[in-house]
Amino acid sequence: MSSAPAVPRAAVWQMSAGAALISTTSIFVRLAGVGPTTSAFYRMLFGALMLTGGLIVLRAWRPLRLRTVAWLLVPGIAFAVDLMLWHRSIHQVGPGLATLLGNFQVFLMALAGVVLYRERLGPPFLIGTALALVGLYLLVGLEWGRFDAVYRQGVMFGLLTGVAYAVYLLTTRHLQRSGQVALAPAQLIGVTSWICAAVLAASMLGEGASFEIPDLRSFGALLGLALFGQVIGWILLVRAMPQLPASLVGLLLLLQPALSFLLDVAIFARPTRTLDWLGVGLSLLGIFIGSWRSGRSRSPSVSST
Repeated sequence: MSSAPAVPRAAVWQMSAGAALISTTSIFVRLAGVGPTTSAFYRMLFGALMLTGGLIVLRAWRPLRLRTVAWLLVPGIAFAVDLMLWHRSIHQVGPGLATLLGNFQVFLMALAGVVLYRERLGPPFLIGTALALVGLYLLVGLEWGRFDAVYRQGVMFGLLTGVAYAVYLLTTRHLQRSGQVALAPAQLIGVTSWICAAVLAASMLGEGASFEIPDLRSFGALLGLALFGQVIGWILLVRAMPQLPASLVGLLLLLQPALSFLLDVAIFARPTRTLDWLGVGLSLLGIFIGSWRSGRSRSPSVSST
């Protein structure tokens, strides 16, 4: 009998570190002290500068064709919309819940797989969906009538974040699979970041938002948002995922929403009841089960933003 291949410890640590770093992004958004679109813009701008500069220094930046940039407009715009919605949700319902809500995109990805790629959904998807919905009800459904309009809007923005992020993932996946875009992961993220920054800058002009960074604390938070969330965290995830079993990838990715919620409680003193913790646990369990796909070549979709 052949034993199962050993799981590379280095990849596990990279995956864990990447998810942990990305979990801080929602915290940095709150600490930045600027509007939601402004923080999204600087995340993309600083991230694009870091990625492009690093690739140029390493001589890994490849010449771009105008056609490639054109193909990336749709996922770039979708990611910009994702960030605008998510950052608003962070300000309105808190970093922890906003991140958890965005991760419901795994169910949309699964349904899209059925419609677009004729993938089959088994009992795990139905069980995961049921658990996640029960968890969501415990978190926001029980007290829905007592929430004000701003909080309710934040919940909706969080769920719509998952829709926009699913569009980003699906279009990026399609472009890579079809061969329309053949870029290394770091450069792909870099180019998408430039497109996102341009879309967000246009949105800021339309909103009349200020590009001003008020102080050094705000600048540091925006820099951390880009460095940890847009650059280092994503690079670690992209490197580690192909080396790990799909089930382990899905489990480790749940570190992001789980740690975001814990950081929200620890840093911003989010009021949390026993039912809230139960809701978080059921939602995370449901997301993990619902994101599982049979087959070695398929892995759970990447955690939100």
